[in-house]
Amino acid sequence: MVSITIKVQELLDERGMSQKSLAEKTGIRKAAISEICNNMRTSINREHLEKIVLALGLTSIEQLMHLDVEND
Repeated sequence: MVSITIKVQELLDERGMSQKSLAEKTGIRKAAISEICNNMRTSINREHLEKIVLALGLTSIEQLMHLDVEND
């Protein structure tokens, strides 16, 4: 089984930022930011990921996502 976790909320917490602040910085709807932060999305727009990476000053994809692979 493979599980991908988006770590946006964790990153916001580390930076003392709100979802609203990220929405304002990126131009992404607050509802979409909330869904991303709560890992409720089954797909995420690549443009949204790029905007989030820029807004948070990330330098690697590992900062944004966690991949968990369970071998049966």
